[in-house]
Amino acid sequence: MTFLLPFPSHYTSTLSFSLSSPTTKPTPPLVSLSQPLRQLLHIRKSNTFNFFKCGAVADIKAATSLDRSEEDNKVLVGPSSEEERVVVNYDWTEEWYPLYLTQNLPDDAPLGLTVFDKQVVLYKDGNGLIHCYEDRCPHRLAKLSEGQLIDGRIECLYHGWQFEGGGKCVKIPQLPADAKIPRSACLRKYEVRDSQGVVWVWLSQKTPPNLDKLPWFENFARPGFQDTSTTHELPYDHSVLLENLMDPAHIPISHDRTDWTARREDAQPLSFEVAERTDRGFAGWWGKASDQPLPNFLRFEAPCVLQNNRELVDETGVKHYFTGLFLCRPTGQGKSMVIVRFGGTKRSPIANFFPKWYFHQNAGKVFEQDMGFLSSQNEVLMKEKVPTKELYINLKSSDTWVAEYRKWMDKVGHGMPYHFGHSTISLPKQPAVIEHAPAGLVAGFSASFPAKGGIGTMHAPNVVNRYFRHVVHCKGCRTVIKAFQAWKNALSATTIALVALAILVSARQWKAILLVLAAVSSAGVYGCSTAIAMNTTNFIRTHRRL
Repeated sequence: MTFLLPFPSHYTSTLSFSLSSPTTKPTPPLVSLSQPLRQLLHIRKSNTFNFFKCGAVADIKAATSLDRSEEDNKVLVGPSSEEERVVVNYDWTEEWYPLYLTQNLPDDAPLGLTVFDKQVVLYKDGNGLIHCYEDRCPHRLAKLSEGQLIDGRIECLYHGWQFEGGGKCVKIPQLPADAKIPRSACLRKYEVRDSQGVVWVWLSQKTPPNLDKLPWFENFARPGFQDTSTTHELPYDHSVLLENLMDPAHIPISHDRTDWTARREDAQPLSFEVAERTDRGFAGWWGKASDQPLPNFLRFEAPCVLQNNRELVDETGVKHYFTGLFLCRPTGQGKSMVIVRFGGTKRSPIANFFPKWYFHQNAGKVFEQDMGFLSSQNEVLMKEKVPTKELYINLKSSDTWVAEYRKWMDKVGHGMPYHFGHSTISLPKQPAVIEHAPAGLVAGFSASFPAKGGIGTMHAPNVVNRYFRHVVHCKGCRTVIKAFQAWKNALSATTIALVALAILVSARQWKAILLVLAAVSSAGVYGCSTAIAMNTTNFIRTHRRL
């Protein structure tokens, strides 16, 4: 995954982004893999399958170190030994999950979000305090996120029940005047924290919030650090998303010429050095095979945080810090949301010539370039129902982080609603639920034909639609689109008026002047239309354009 980054580390070498351990605020101590062995995970026995090799078909078992040739073992990531596959204590609810960028929280409406299968509603009260509850009214289970805010209270629009910041029901219009509100008419509350510009939620109802687990990113607290942050909904599992983001090898191919750094002729072997393996993730160095020492440091930390950091020293000897941060929230089966934050202590002068919305639309393009691949990958994982080691061919020179991530899933997957591990798998116990459907004829048509540019595609509530994947979550882009639309309408009217005047006047000199002004106004209409399309239209590869 790559973006046009507003700092030089991106275009001085292959994409660099990572997470460093905080010094401002220490994280919990990391546990070594050398701990005593625990109960081994149940390993699914694979059936034999047809494998095509050099044009011939052979029946062999799923690849293991015994099945491979010596040459294969030199280039492929080896399977974990039985001793490494241990279970560690893990409860997916006892974690902090990234919900939203604080700057994009609506001030006048509740916001419905999900973490795995838990639906929550987020809103600001009259004092600007952020609250989070289970997204359902205790009366008849209607979604509170479909409600409204009245005097800092959240109101269910089904029957008008109102709840204050602590979750207590304070108004029931249908209740007799002399009756008390039932004590059971209250909301299930979740603890939230606003940290470094992101709202995090603690999902456990049994265990108090563990503030030591709340992520803290050292570079974002450095003086002079600036970042460009975007939010995107995506139609594939968060584990598939994380895999993609920790895979630098695909960037030159998938994102060829998306900006001035990704070029397919730069595809090459990469080197990886694992520095840490813990119960909560892993970390290490990576870069081109020719880079010594390896310049990029990556860290994955539970439950869904991925960072890449790089440090550069400029010509004056001053050290600069650059970070690519990905906060990947699971939003249900085959769905995820990512908060992307690229930044550094030194900003490229070139970036100052581009508005923020340009970087946001470029990020949307990058996700769309990968979307078809990742959606199909998610589909295969659900259909095959086997661990990834039976499906993937992981190369040491490109897929080391992918293998590390799936092996980490082997250790903690039992503590999640479902998981796809390297050697283990636990499928969802219940089928995915369709949470809402497009309303009205126009939205129905556009949702049915998103790739063909169906009717009203901009406003179709569809995760493959750029407007609903990003713009609805970004105050800045929404404001820009409205402004461009207003200018487009004004310039269109001006163009028509100028042409009409040019027809009516008789003097050639005035005709020429009016027609030139109409041409300039028309060019402005085209420019506004182009800007709107850049923010709302999906990228489609030219060789597959419909």
